[in-house]
Amino acid sequence: MGARAVGLLAGVYLCAISLLPSMAWGQTDPAHPPAVLDAKPIGKVLTATGPAHIEHAAAIIVEAKLSTDSAVQTKVGDLIYRGDIIQTGVDGSLGITFADGSSFNVSPNARMEVDEFVYDPKGNSNSSLISLVKGTFTFIAGEVAHTGDMKVDTPVATMGIRGTAPRVEISEDGTTKFTTLIEQTKK
Repeated sequence: MGARAVGLLAGVYLCAISLLPSMAWGQTDPAHPPAVLDAKPIGKVLTATGPAHIEHAAAIIVEAKLSTDSAVQTKVGDLIYRGDIIQTGVDGSLGITFADGSSFNVSPNARMEVDEFVYDPKGNSNSSLISLVKGTFTFIAGEVAHTGDMKVDTPVATMGIRGTAPRVEISEDGTTKFTTLIEQTKK
């Protein structure tokens, strides 16, 4: 078969494929288009001890060779993206900082979801929504709390954070305890 015939067959094949309905089209609801996921990191792991895992909501290519092992150990310097699910094992803990200066300490056997994070250092419409599912968390609010709307969701309530340092404990049964850390004034 000559080169011209191969080229003609390839052209016909490509045209025929383009006329077929896309499988992805059939999986989306035109009334509710899929959310656009950010490929820009919003935070990073500062400390990591023991087993911990970050599940990225979007397929983000950061290396030429990515591991297919879902139990890859999270390490210092790993990036956090909007939509990520952060989990620690029985002996794991993480320290995470976000672009606005918010920081979270995640205890062993915990689960946290980064549902929303919008931060513009020059803006005043910033927002974040972090869902704490289980475990113990301490955190310090960053600029989003001062220049927008920072919310932290738990199984029993959603907190509007305006600038404080809470501690949240969520038991396996969903029982939730809140405390606010008080900064001692220096004399």
